[in-house]
Amino acid sequence: MTFRPTQRGALAAAIATALSAPAFAQESTQDSNQDSTQAVPVTASPVLDRISIVGGSAAIRDVAGSAHVLDHETLETIPGNDPMKVLREVPGVYVTEEEGHGLFPNISIRGANQDRNSRITVMEDGVMIAPAPYAAPAAYYFPNIARMDSVEVRKGSSSIEYGPYTIGGALNMTSTPIPGEAQGRVRVSAGERDGRRLHAWYGDSEETFGYLLETYQDTTDGFRDLDTPQRGTDQPGYEIQNYLGKFRLNSPASAERYQELELKLARDDKTIDETYLGLTREDYEATPYRRYAGSAIDEMNTKHTQYQLRHFIEVNPDLDVTTTLYRNEFHRNWYKLASVDGNGISGILADPDAYAGEMSWITGANSDDLRGTIKANNREYVSQGIESRANWHVTTGDIDHHLKFGLRYHEDEIDRFQWQDEYDMVDGSLVLTDRGALGDAGNRVTEAKTIAAFVQDRMDFGRLAVTPGLRYESISIDRTRYADADRSTISRNDESADYNVLIPGLGATFDVNENWQLLGGIYKGFAPTGVGEADEEEAINWEAGVRYQNGAFQSELIGFLNDYENLVGQCTASTGGGCDIGDTFDGGEAQVRGLEALALYDLAAGRDWAVNLPLRVAYTWTDTEFQNSFDSDYGAWGDVNQGDELPNTPEHQLSVSAGVVGERFGVHATANYVGETRAVAGSGSIPADEKVDARTIFDLSANYRLTKHAKLFAEVENLTDETYVAAIRPAGFRVGKPRTVMVGAQFDF
Repeated sequence: MTFRPTQRGALAAAIATALSAPAFAQESTQDSNQDSTQAVPVTASPVLDRISIVGGSAAIRDVAGSAHVLDHETLETIPGNDPMKVLREVPGVYVTEEEGHGLFPNISIRGANQDRNSRITVMEDGVMIAPAPYAAPAAYYFPNIARMDSVEVRKGSSSIEYGPYTIGGALNMTSTPIPGEAQGRVRVSAGERDGRRLHAWYGDSEETFGYLLETYQDTTDGFRDLDTPQRGTDQPGYEIQNYLGKFRLNSPASAERYQELELKLARDDKTIDETYLGLTREDYEATPYRRYAGSAIDEMNTKHTQYQLRHFIEVNPDLDVTTTLYRNEFHRNWYKLASVDGNGISGILADPDAYAGEMSWITGANSDDLRGTIKANNREYVSQGIESRANWHVTTGDIDHHLKFGLRYHEDEIDRFQWQDEYDMVDGSLVLTDRGALGDAGNRVTEAKTIAAFVQDRMDFGRLAVTPGLRYESISIDRTRYADADRSTISRNDESADYNVLIPGLGATFDVNENWQLLGGIYKGFAPTGVGEADEEEAINWEAGVRYQNGAFQSELIGFLNDYENLVGQCTASTGGGCDIGDTFDGGEAQVRGLEALALYDLAAGRDWAVNLPLRVAYTWTDTEFQNSFDSDYGAWGDVNQGDELPNTPEHQLSVSAGVVGERFGVHATANYVGETRAVAGSGSIPADEKVDARTIFDLSANYRLTKHAKLFAEVENLTDETYVAAIRPAGFRVGKPRTVMVGAQFDF
């Protein structure tokens, strides 16, 4: 296919229609009755296909494995700004809440370790977005989902093209593209607890130039009530400021070889008044939205800066190459309560009777003998590299080959420079008594240098397509510890890890007829575990299933087995337990198996009705098992017996979404069920202090179009005001978000 630059008018409209075509994905025709003249970020750029990990909804039948796309229209029907609400629409994806807002999602694909998304490959516009994906993948940064144009998930088959974390799968978010003509949007809303959001963008394209300017702003006072406010509010919340610019130069339509050069710049600042400190079970049952006085000044400040320079060239109609130079910088300092009288808050909340004095201090009681330690978890991250990917279509005899090649050099680092301060509790307020020395609570740098390469060939024999592939990862990780604040003295520099790994895979699809397709694959799973005593994480991943499409009805049923040769846990502050941050633990052999089901249908299809009635159902059944016994200091495992279930993986998940969409209005309701979940490995009935109860949450969104360029909307999260546990670890029970109503307006021009 020959690519040519955007032309204003008919071409842009044609591409918009093509991109919104139904396929085996989460896209739907739910808004087909609504006014088609509303502004959407249309672009004809071929780079969109190259930053996608699926290739668009129409390409899903070409993927030899499970793949899903949530398009822009679908994302707009999901209330709020919580990525976990979005990802619950995808079978086989598990999310564990942390603070209730969705700011710190913990995402797992097919049972991989959820902790801060550390066992999946997370990308924005096809580029790894974790602050230090090799040196420190479990880090507190996640892009703002509310500014994304689409969300893609691939499992199994993603292991060849996207690494280094190939056991679970890959998650890619595509940002607002440069529009094909002059377009813009302003979306504003306000609601409970002084919640306010603004999302605005404007862009344009000429024959050889295009640009986009965008901002996303979000603030709220939060929903938990402090015993003793010390920051001017008794309901600590957050503030987000996000700015983005894209600038594209491209060759004219008459060029022999079409080329693009796109620069992307982004800045994301957050101030989040959040804490690890939860509640005892007794206090949670009495006042679930309470927040103890000991966490009154806990606060995280983050700054994320993103640079990308991407070049695309169409060498000939069958070969194109995309090269991306990228750098991400991230700084965060989470100043939060860590311990009282030397005892960590995880242990105190786990056994408040044994730590009665410390618990009294946490709840605001005066104490002459006890002091609380608030730790400044101050860290800087850098992630940078260059990646080149080629797509080549060639025919040999009767076989069509769709070849993909990739080569990436990448380096990243995490710099920990932390301190801790001592506080007295006086009449329910924290009073500073001793300011700690810089670097005394962590003074080390971990660096990673890596080379990754892959080759994959989808061989099309007609109804049968076979896709073999091979990935190579060469990884070197080094850690240096310093003895003083100015880093003139090294205390230890002999901690390192090196990996040289080949990751093969094979997938296939078979078109039984125009409606039915069979699929299957087997892939090696791998995850580097950094500097530590544990071996690398390895597994063999199997999947097999069927897709079906007939008119407005689409469905798929896929079974999977992740057979771990070695499961690895890594100690972080969020896992709790008696381990040192960064320690790794071998869990040996384990299995995660399950079944994923998805169905989409328009109940009004084929009927001469004035509305569409889109329906979407996603279900996941999962069974997990350790296959050996061992004792571990890793808090989420503890003492494990053969046959114990893995933590944080519910057996049942179900999401049902239904809508009524007319020419000028739309109403969408979602019910999400998550079965009871154990926070610590075990079997049989779950102890009360380790159980996250089953819950069903209902969300609702509605919109009404006033004119071609303006509409009103309303969103309700947790419609029934269900009180539920968001998280138990690392330090007590934390409640999920209560019912939250937002109303607003959107203007397109």
